[in-house]
Amino acid sequence: MARDEPGLATILREWGRIGCIGFGGPPTHIALLRELCVERRRWLDPAEFEDAIAACNLLPGPASTQLSIYCAWRLRGVAGGVVGGLAFIVPGLVLILALSAVFLANAPPAWIRGAAAGAGAGVAAVAVQAGLSLVPASRARARSLLRWAGYVVLGGVAAATIGPWLVLVLLGCGLTEVALRNVTSIAALPVFAAPTAGLGALAWVAFKVGALSYGGGFVIVPLMQGDAVHRDHWLTDGQFLNAVALGQVTPGPVVHTVAAVGYAAAGVGGGLFAAAIAFSPSFAFVLGGGRWFGVLRANAQARAFLDGAGPSAIGAILGSAVPLAAALGAWWQYVLLGVAAAALLLLRRSVVLTLVGLGVVGALLAATHAVGVT
Repeated sequence: MARDEPGLATILREWGRIGCIGFGGPPTHIALLRELCVERRRWLDPAEFEDAIAACNLLPGPASTQLSIYCAWRLRGVAGGVVGGLAFIVPGLVLILALSAVFLANAPPAWIRGAAAGAGAGVAAVAVQAGLSLVPASRARARSLLRWAGYVVLGGVAAATIGPWLVLVLLGCGLTEVALRNVTSIAALPVFAAPTAGLGALAWVAFKVGALSYGGGFVIVPLMQGDAVHRDHWLTDGQFLNAVALGQVTPGPVVHTVAAVGYAAAGVGGGLFAAAIAFSPSFAFVLGGGRWFGVLRANAQARAFLDGAGPSAIGAILGSAVPLAAALGAWWQYVLLGVAAAALLLLRRSVVLTLVGLGVVGALLAATHAVGVT
């Protein structure tokens, strides 16, 4: 049980602090929430916190966001969950919209374009690093390494070739694993008609990100790229790389990237609209079903589905590196991609520091006219 329950003002302050300093993605968010709720304030006991992490990983959407909502909900009910979730999300959302206005503008200064191109050059390496970091734990859970490898390959090929339809591959792999384990009841696969224009199309992209994505936060990249760049033309390939880089270097959940895509589609209102659609499922899952998290964690169907969809999502993250690298337009960006790969995969440097460093290099190259930036 929670001890010494905090008021809403305390939740607003503490969750807002994590939203402001939470650079580095889910591992950082989880560590900060554990330090606050378990170690320092002792609002939650360690076992409950670990169970919450496991349950959130069984849900689609951004797991660390769901964990932040759950912890606040556990302390102050629905009001706490709403306040804590928004406090965690809003700081990074405001920052990424402000940065989108600068980096996705029609005619930014050369040094801005250079910074964006430099940071964007490293995004494919970030995808590989993110995917590889998920492999050991996922492989250890696999009942069949052959099936696990098959799901990874399917996700990778889908992300590299048919990005907009990746969600069907993720769902299909999950349902296949459920069927192969002979679970008595198999969830029905809903058929969605994807809107093809306007706010309906933006809502569909955001909904896929928030309600139909499994695995690490980076799996949202292939879910968005085909629609945002090739179908709806909200962004060029280079601008999409910039949007992904912005999602990596801002605090809070990586899902904030969808706000940059929304900004490109329809300005600030589009960014807020896309973020609202993408994050709403997380609030619904936790506020409506938090009391059953223990049951969810023990549910054989949920675990079987994740054991199929999860490896496929890892493959999708790895496969997304192919179109991301293909989107680079200048020779010097490929050089920076090699630098990023060495920094992230060999030297184990921080994603945020690596992308910021590449951005600084790109800005300097453009400002000194050492390279041309389109």
